[in-house]
Amino acid sequence: MVSIRRQILVLALGGICLSPALVLAQASYPSKPVTVVVSYPPGGDTDAIARLFAEKLGQRLKQTVVVDNKPGAGGTIGNGWVGRAPADGYTLLFTPNPFTTAPMVMKLSGAASYDVLGGYQAVIETATQPLILVANPGLGVKTLPELVQASKRGKNVTYASPGAGSPMHIAGEWLNKAAGVKFVHVPYRGVGPSVTDVVAGHVDTAWVTVGAVRQYLETGKLIALAVGDAKRSKLVPAVPTLSELGFKDVVVGAWNGFFAPKGTPTLIVKRLNEHLNEILTDPEVVKKLAVFGALPVGGPPEVLQERNQREYAVMGKAIRELGISAD
Repeated sequence: MVSIRRQILVLALGGICLSPALVLAQASYPSKPVTVVVSYPPGGDTDAIARLFAEKLGQRLKQTVVVDNKPGAGGTIGNGWVGRAPADGYTLLFTPNPFTTAPMVMKLSGAASYDVLGGYQAVIETATQPLILVANPGLGVKTLPELVQASKRGKNVTYASPGAGSPMHIAGEWLNKAAGVKFVHVPYRGVGPSVTDVVAGHVDTAWVTVGAVRQYLETGKLIALAVGDAKRSKLVPAVPTLSELGFKDVVVGAWNGFFAPKGTPTLIVKRLNEHLNEILTDPEVVKKLAVFGALPVGGPPEVLQERNQREYAVMGKAIRELGISAD
């Protein structure tokens, strides 16, 4: 009780008026199971990483943490559902970065959309997943400059993405504009099918996450041409960035993180952030993230908040200028 009184006093001195009952509820959090919503079907990278964090978080909170898949409409159904959930810390969203851009590429109406910047409380950016452009060896090129030159000489080049409006699609069209070429977009339903077809040679190149193609890069079944991040990735340190290759403004990556409904108590957000930061230092977690081509990030909630705001502006501009849509 002394601890609770101290919290009340601190909040009062800070100008925040909370009732003793509310502070008690926050101090005893969580007193029931916590739900982590994933806006995609079971079985994918996002779902698997969410379950990894849910298991570790449940152990630390000493409470059940369950993953609830709510797929549909490019992730916007589950995202919107969390935005309308009670802001009590018992409903969280684990999401990749299409959270920020999906309402723009889906061209959703106000009723079907959600407030990307004002409707959620950032909890933590958990990891980044570098995007990589890979090619089938049968294409006959070993570098991106060679591919660009082949296209300019008249060669028809195709590139796969896991879906229209995805970050990979944005990367492909942004590169087209910067390089003055027209690699033809072939959208798939997910990363898996796009990887299968580029390995088989049905499509020339593909924008994917590193984890999805690492085994094929190691065996020579695919060739890495470039990464979309601003800096080289330590997962594939020998692969140059688009910036290094002369396309300085083209920077597209992937990330994931936890959000809560706007208004979730600061004490609860702080507790979740602290636990998840500790989880991100767990060697087992770091190793498992690497399997998915992901690198831990962590830090305070502001890291994710600023990432979301920055991408909303930068990617939003690119989406408009490139005419990207999910159609």
